[in-house]
Amino acid sequence: MNEKVLYTLEFNKIIEKLTEKCVTPLGREEAAHLLPSDTLYEIERNQCETADALTRIFRFGGISCSGARDIRASLLRLKVQANLGMPELLNIASVCKTAARVKAFGGKKENEDDTDSLEDSFRALEPLQALSREIERCIISEEDMADDASSTLRSIRRKIKTAAEKVRSELNSLVNSNTGYLRDNVITMRNGRYCVPVKSEYRSQVPGMMHDESGSGSTVFIEPMSVVKLNNEIRQLEIDEQKEIEVILANLSTLAADHTAALETDLMVLSHLDFVFAKAQLAREMDASRPNFNDRKYINIKKGRHPLLDRHKVVPIDIYLGDAFHQLIVTGPNTGGKTVSLKTVGLFQLMGQAGLHIPAFQESSLGIFREIYADIGDEQSIEQSLSTFSSHMKNIIRILEEADTDSLVLFDELCAGTDPQEGAALAIAILNFLKRMEVRTMATTHYSELKIFALSNPGVENASCEFDVATLSPTYRLLIGIPGKSNAFAISKKLGLPGFIIDEAREQLDDESEHFEDVIKSLNDSRHRMEKEQMRINELKAEARDLKSTLAKQEARIEEQKAKILQDARAEARKMLQEAKDQVDETIRMMNKTGQYDVRELEKTRAKTRELLDKNSAGRKEDVPRQRSSTQAKDLHIGDGVHVLSMNLNGTVSTLPDAKGNLFVQMGILRSQVHISDITKLNEATISYGGKSVRTEKSGGASIGMSKAATISAEINLIGKTVDEAIYALEKYLDDAYLAHLSQVRIVHGKGSGALRSAVQNRLRKLPYIAEFHNGEYGEGDAGVTIAHFK
Repeated sequence: MNEKVLYTLEFNKIIEKLTEKCVTPLGREEAAHLLPSDTLYEIERNQCETADALTRIFRFGGISCSGARDIRASLLRLKVQANLGMPELLNIASVCKTAARVKAFGGKKENEDDTDSLEDSFRALEPLQALSREIERCIISEEDMADDASSTLRSIRRKIKTAAEKVRSELNSLVNSNTGYLRDNVITMRNGRYCVPVKSEYRSQVPGMMHDESGSGSTVFIEPMSVVKLNNEIRQLEIDEQKEIEVILANLSTLAADHTAALETDLMVLSHLDFVFAKAQLAREMDASRPNFNDRKYINIKKGRHPLLDRHKVVPIDIYLGDAFHQLIVTGPNTGGKTVSLKTVGLFQLMGQAGLHIPAFQESSLGIFREIYADIGDEQSIEQSLSTFSSHMKNIIRILEEADTDSLVLFDELCAGTDPQEGAALAIAILNFLKRMEVRTMATTHYSELKIFALSNPGVENASCEFDVATLSPTYRLLIGIPGKSNAFAISKKLGLPGFIIDEAREQLDDESEHFEDVIKSLNDSRHRMEKEQMRINELKAEARDLKSTLAKQEARIEEQKAKILQDARAEARKMLQEAKDQVDETIRMMNKTGQYDVRELEKTRAKTRELLDKNSAGRKEDVPRQRSSTQAKDLHIGDGVHVLSMNLNGTVSTLPDAKGNLFVQMGILRSQVHISDITKLNEATISYGGKSVRTEKSGGASIGMSKAATISAEINLIGKTVDEAIYALEKYLDDAYLAHLSQVRIVHGKGSGALRSAVQNRLRKLPYIAEFHNGEYGEGDAGVTIAHFK
């Protein structure tokens, strides 16, 4: 891509915005050198990275790579086995810590299966936490080494501290015994050695080494002989300290050198991620979206906003080019937005091909161009003695020499600045040349001849920037398919130019030009009428949607009321069924209590229950559309498990269907006649007892019935059985007792050692249908008996 167009279309300003959002030195370098690509694979890869980074920002927030210092020079020194200083090692530790933090951010996922184009980058990071911890353990700051960096260093610094305390003690004694020789009662340092300030006239009275003299010469700084040896010792210890620090730095450098490749990878990955997330942050700031790319050189920008203009003030525009037509001629008044539209197309292409999102609606499309050429702005050059027209023409000549089918060409005021007739003729010839080469071209102009050229040539389309004559201001809307009108007469009249002058000006126009302007005016009037009609259509559509929504809400209310009525009916049915069940349960309890039963009483109870069930069935038929069954007579056998739809109960077939399709079904202790259309066959016989479902085999399904309820005892004797035998017998007995609707049972296990009682009661705790149990009371068997109550 030629460098000139990057500045002409202000792509460099976009790069400046992008660079500001990078926080690492290498990330800023990558952003500063960003250029558009002309390879579809590379463009899509870069766009995908930007989109994935933007998605991560919306989901988890941004990342901070600020700790990724530029350690390239340090890594080069490590490769030649040089030792690093404390600031360089701290920078390496900072890169390692940043890599650990960014890698943890990359591991955040809403679903384990979520992957994106940045996954490999996050996975490539190697935090090297052991290296960073060791560096930070040894080095406190860029100038301080920790005492604990090594045992030798700790020992040396302890000795320095001890020697310094001895020196201060000796000098304090000298200062406290000041006989007038000292200038001040202080201890000072000169050339790294402890000294005292002595008056110049008494220098011979204080034996020692003079290290300095004040500016006035009235004070000399003398190291007393009594502390010379101690100061020498301190100096030697300081030399030893520096040597030990060099040893520690060498060890840390060797440790870092073992990870040079990993550090290089971390630095490169962190810098690239910083650059990618900077692109995403820029897209978020611009409210930009990812464009679609095609190899047909087709451009379709939906509601595009120039990224360098205030997003709250700029008017979005729709532009398409390269499909039905390859050239777009934009006309209209000055300051109407022609140049902004031109720059928007070119800048969007540069941004998109560079991997940046564009501030436009989603599903906007861009082509892929090897070169973009733009002739925009005042190219006048005084130094080169070029007029505006000459400088523009020089640029146009270069474009015509270099442009091909893989180019996008943008002309602002094509061939302006010269005689209008000659300029229009040149412009038409240039456009014809580019048209024959199938170069995508967009040009702005004031020449009416170019409007006619667009109207009369296939593959060329007119467009205009709308102007509101009533307010004398542009609307900045781009209208494709309609040529622009200069509106010079209307504007002049609005501003107060006398009418007779305007009329005389009209007479200067030839009939063809005036007719053409009238056609344009007619087209604009028709467009306004169509827009008003479209607005009315949209209003009617909105009213229809509101009406549809209201009807849907009313239908929902009706369905809700219907559901409530059905719910109430079902509640009443459940109440009737419960009454029937309670009556049957009471009968069974009476039978269990007396140990005998009257068949006639049972028949009366059965008749009452049948009456309640029939009443319930009748109510359900009225309230609920009856569910039909596809069960056929040939599919049924005695003992088969079936579900009775009208009663919502499971049972077993007692008799086969007769000629009318009626058959008897045993449901617990109830035996009812139903129609074959009212039952569905189950895979196994599933029989309901007391609201619970118990699965049985076909062979034994018909045997569970009223006989068991009449013969089950309210007591079981387990005395004399082993624990295993007793538990087996107990579980079988409790199942039968529960199916027979006994309210409680008496379990006789004897007192003995208490083992059998404990086993029985432990088992009772685990049975879901046992409500509670307790030892027998006085007269019931005491501790030799357990009374269990069913739920």
